[in-house]
Amino acid sequence: MSPPSPFSHRLAAHGLACLRGQRLVFAEVDFALGPGDALLLTGPNGSGKSTLLRVLAGLLRPLAGDISWDGETARPGDLAGLIHYIGHLDALKPVLTAAENVAFWAGLAGHPEPAGAAARALERVGGGSFAALPGRLLSAGQRRRTALARLLALPLPLWLLDEPATSLDVSGIVLLEEIMAAHRAAGGIVIASTHSALALPGAMGLDLGALARRRAQEAEEAQDGASVDEVPA
Repeated sequence: MSPPSPFSHRLAAHGLACLRGQRLVFAEVDFALGPGDALLLTGPNGSGKSTLLRVLAGLLRPLAGDISWDGETARPGDLAGLIHYIGHLDALKPVLTAAENVAFWAGLAGHPEPAGAAARALERVGGGSFAALPGRLLSAGQRRRTALARLLALPLPLWLLDEPATSLDVSGIVLLEEIMAAHRAAGGIVIASTHSALALPGAMGLDLGALARRRAQEAEEAQDGASVDEVPA
């Protein structure tokens, strides 16, 4: 008998919408994810992939809709201790070494031995050779591998990854796919945005560009219907 999965949580979104400035970025976003599930966000630039991830991370407030965790409504900030969020920026302090950066995040999240956890995580992502280098000297690929090490230093159930393959070489993308698969096998949930092919077997898809086109078409049809109604008999 296999051991029980470390994680067994459920995440759902119902009718999410977000307004940035005066522009409705997305609306009517719905999904439900359970242990081991993944959601792949696609769509052109500006379709709302990064915005949706930031809403889920509690960094932006939605215009409408709600997010639930294990069946309970989650307000912004409620899931902070359960999420690993990696955005376009790698969130590395330039004066700290790669190892110190990973240890900082692990300690901030409550790991009792952040330095040891950081060292093990960096080895796993192939970062042993640059663990002692300060952040300002790391290449783009090394910075991204350091960011991925944060995912491993302290296991958390929900990963929100914005273009996680950016700056990675072929071996780095294979590594990314491996650690996402391992996280899902442990019952974790992955939500990732991408413009390129990313292996997430069995993942659900959410095309925000298609969602926006459908919304525009429905609005146009409603406008046409209203115009017809206004024509005098």
